[in-house]
Amino acid sequence: MFHVHSIASLDLPELAPYRTMRRPLEHEREGIFVAEGEKVVRRLLKSRFEVLSVLLPDKHLENFRPLLETRPESLNVYLAGKKLLEQLIGFSMYQGVLAVGRIPPPASLDDILSKNPRPLLLAAVDGLTSAENLGALVRNCVAFGVQALIVGETSSSPFLRRAVRNSMGTILQLPVIELAKLGLRHQFTAKPHTTDLTLAECLTRLRERGVRCLAAYPHTDEKFLWQADFSGDCCIVFGSEGEGISAPVLAACDEAVAIPMPPTVDSLNVGAAAAVFLYEAARQRRKC
Repeated sequence: MFHVHSIASLDLPELAPYRTMRRPLEHEREGIFVAEGEKVVRRLLKSRFEVLSVLLPDKHLENFRPLLETRPESLNVYLAGKKLLEQLIGFSMYQGVLAVGRIPPPASLDDILSKNPRPLLLAAVDGLTSAENLGALVRNCVAFGVQALIVGETSSSPFLRRAVRNSMGTILQLPVIELAKLGLRHQFTAKPHTTDLTLAECLTRLRERGVRCLAAYPHTDEKFLWQADFSGDCCIVFGSEGEGISAPVLAACDEAVAIPMPPTVDSLNVGAAAAVFLYEAARQRRKC
């Protein structure tokens, strides 16, 4: 059931998540995320994620009504003119369609390993702080069949607004293990189910369980992409464009693999590199 509220004021306490869209730590503390844009909000409404509220320009209500009627929770839908919405959130919007969802508990490593069909295909990120790049990587993960994403303790959350937007809502389809929940950056979100496991330690555990860990590392000529074996259980690790993969994480991997490039090019954007690596993994798996 949903309840429609036409708003003429920005002061309602229930609108606080929309007023604080530029303060992501407040959202993390509350365990919420913002979905932005018509396609992303539609995917949220179709998902199993808990939806807390929806904020729409008046003209969009009838288009969203069929989806709103399928939601199991008692859902508040706020309607306002586009100018009022832009005043509320503090920046110009193209569509003006927003929603607030609940961040789910992190996926369990044991569940990922035991409940997914083999061969496993996992991805991990180390030091990836750009929300836009992380969102693009998430979209590639879902496109090429990755079964779970491990987010290292030095990476941004994939539930930041810009990450959710750049993933086009595909983050709603991808199990995520966030390792930073007890780290300094996430000090407000520590909960009993969280872990202080580092990415390097997590990769070591994966290797102990028979999962090969391959670092996407441009500064090596030991093994190129087509020479690597992605046909078995594996986890592909991606780093940031600036620093790449840290030394402890690189040491925790079985091997480093590079995309061959001319010496005049240092590296690809991490989203592009992820697409290349994950396509090759999918190609090898279809061949087997």
